[in-house]
Amino acid sequence: MHRRLTTSILVIVLTALGTTTAVAQSATAPSADRSGADTTATDREPATTRPQPLSRLYDNRAVGDPDARTAHTADFDGAGNSLSAQDLEAAGWHPGTRLRLDGADLERPDRKAGEPDNVVAEGQHVRVRGTGNALSFLVAATTEDAAGRAVSGSGTVRYADGSESRYALTAEDWRGGPVSTKAVALPHLNTREGPRSEQTKLYAVTVPLQRGKPVDSVQLPRMRGSAGRLHVFDVAVREDGAGWTGSWAASTGGYAAVGPWQDQTLRLVVHASSGGPKVRVRLANTFAGSPVRIGSVSVGVQREGAQVRGRPVPLTFNGRAETVIPAGAEAVSDPVAFDVPTGADLLVSLHLPERVTAAPLHSETRQLSYVSNPGSGDRTGEPGGGSFTGRIDVWPFLTGVDTAGGPGSVVTLGDSITDGTRSSEGANNRWPDILAARLRDGSGGVPAYGVLNHGISANRIVTDRYPGDGVSTDTAGVSAQHRLERDVLGQTSARTVVLFEGINDVRWGTSAEEVIAGMKAIAARARAQGLRVVAGTVTPCEGYTDCTAEVEARRAAVNSFLRSEDGTFDAFLDFDAAVRDPSHPTRMLPAYDSGDHLHPGDAGLKAMADSIDLRKLHA
Repeated sequence: MHRRLTTSILVIVLTALGTTTAVAQSATAPSADRSGADTTATDREPATTRPQPLSRLYDNRAVGDPDARTAHTADFDGAGNSLSAQDLEAAGWHPGTRLRLDGADLERPDRKAGEPDNVVAEGQHVRVRGTGNALSFLVAATTEDAAGRAVSGSGTVRYADGSESRYALTAEDWRGGPVSTKAVALPHLNTREGPRSEQTKLYAVTVPLQRGKPVDSVQLPRMRGSAGRLHVFDVAVREDGAGWTGSWAASTGGYAAVGPWQDQTLRLVVHASSGGPKVRVRLANTFAGSPVRIGSVSVGVQREGAQVRGRPVPLTFNGRAETVIPAGAEAVSDPVAFDVPTGADLLVSLHLPERVTAAPLHSETRQLSYVSNPGSGDRTGEPGGGSFTGRIDVWPFLTGVDTAGGPGSVVTLGDSITDGTRSSEGANNRWPDILAARLRDGSGGVPAYGVLNHGISANRIVTDRYPGDGVSTDTAGVSAQHRLERDVLGQTSARTVVLFEGINDVRWGTSAEEVIAGMKAIAARARAQGLRVVAGTVTPCEGYTDCTAEVEARRAAVNSFLRSEDGTFDAFLDFDAAVRDPSHPTRMLPAYDSGDHLHPGDAGLKAMADSIDLRKLHA
């Protein structure tokens, strides 16, 4: 029952009411105008007036400081409860902090504890400017009975050409909502009796925009008569990365113990699917509860091992070598002139000046990377590899590499087969790597899209493996539905998503109906934001330990749905047919089997990539 409810809620959250999503984006996409004088609830202008900067409409106090004389003025939910200012500070969410969340630039309001810092949605007109693929809200819900349920409402986007579109906004409850989709989770609840240990949360939620139209203003949902309230802290247009192509990416599968690392440099090996004359990297502090300081970052082309061809190129963040990434947020480096060769292996080096005992990471890399000795300092500028005496087989913090120009990206959303489990280490034989090479050779008459691999080993469509919060040994990630915003919709210049998951769901007891419902929810959300959606049939696994006859029946039912072409997807790829044994179709062809009967080996992964009609990836 819980799984079905989760799926239905997710369909509601990001589905627009009769809108078409944008894929064009200006070079810069300003967010909501945050300027304006402080006001209180009695000063708020009626919703029928002209659009105002959001800060002029603040009418609720969400953040309190239990040690300050103004603590009693913070009353987020009408029952005297509030968020902890100390917890937000500990998370790196200082007043006025820029927060890049799921590809959108939002901000914690620049207000002190006890001052108005959010808007209770009641149809207010908010000035918002920019052109992009979605509108992003920093938001949370409160309910009168503290039931912890999500709250929904509908509003209107007004465009510069005078047209309008409706949107549906659903926010999870700040106390009872899930941690798997939160922007930040805090450990305390401020009450009239003082702080107590109870998790509180804020969320980043997006809604689609009309294709290519500059936004002028947004009318917030009217919530009169509702049992709950929507609290909006910020709203901004999310740009879609025009002028950039995603060249490499990896999903954060969990938050795990590492090192510890202190005053050390990581040198991470990644494979560029597309090239270009400029580069930028994306770092993330996903799932963390505290900020992380990155002392410096560089990029170079790998010569051999940890050696850089030529000299590493230093990267900056807003003009500075150092960046601090708040809990749950992301950072994108400034563009730098650097010729990225197509299909090259790159070395991205990160200096960690402070002690790091846990990190967001991708665990199944099939690639050795490098780390310098403890206390060895900043080695990001060194071309040689002599300082990098340690080896690691994970990708911490680094989530993307973008190159300037190009046609955009194909995102492959999957599990261990997409992740490349049991492919040859260091050989870049994952099926998305081979797909990228096919796109680059131009033989299919399709643009040479970058290919972003967002496979996570052991990931599922319907249920979370990693809970979405705290240090864990499980790095199988939150569900494909719960990570869709971060790993697909917020990716640089995403044009097409290939959904290839489901085997783990059916192996571990999820019904075919639930898997299909999850697939439909993913397709609806991706299409609403302008992506082409292609699905891959689930490959056979007879002979693997838990692949019983019941599992096979569920797999067959899912594949029957995918082959029905009922309009859910723009196209499907028959990976099942590409690797199965024609004489025994519930098993993998022995030549393609890695040996465990679940994961294809190098030959099987190549057969999958070679079976793709490239025209299906292009609208």
